[in-house]
Amino acid sequence: MNGHQDPDDDKRFQRDSARVETGFWPKVRRVFGRVPFLEDAIAAYFCARDPATPFQVKAIAMAALAYFVLPTDVVPDFVAGLGYTDDAAVFWAAWRSVANHVKPDHRRQAQETLVRLQSGKTPED
Repeated sequence: MNGHQDPDDDKRFQRDSARVETGFWPKVRRVFGRVPFLEDAIAAYFCARDPATPFQVKAIAMAALAYFVLPTDVVPDFVAGLGYTDDAAVFWAAWRSVANHVKPDHRRQAQETLVRLQSGKTPED
């Protein structure tokens, strides 16, 4: 990127960030143990919130996480056997762009979050 951010990109990022901030943790609690990419999604969340992460990486991660949070998407989450396939496809496409920016600390935070969830605590505890 040339250092100048497109205002539309910033608007999309703000919209996606707001959706993730309100819906990510409730969705994580609902799907715990049923979504194979959950640890990576949580690591991407922490990466996207890291001030050191480049804007474009944050924008890609937030867009994918916002799609994951959406209650209505291409394949509704409640469809048995298929509900998270579109979420996984969108996430993995984004993951290829952001994975190199996910630091060991983001992974550690994701693993600690999963341990808290497993022990019955909330992700924010």
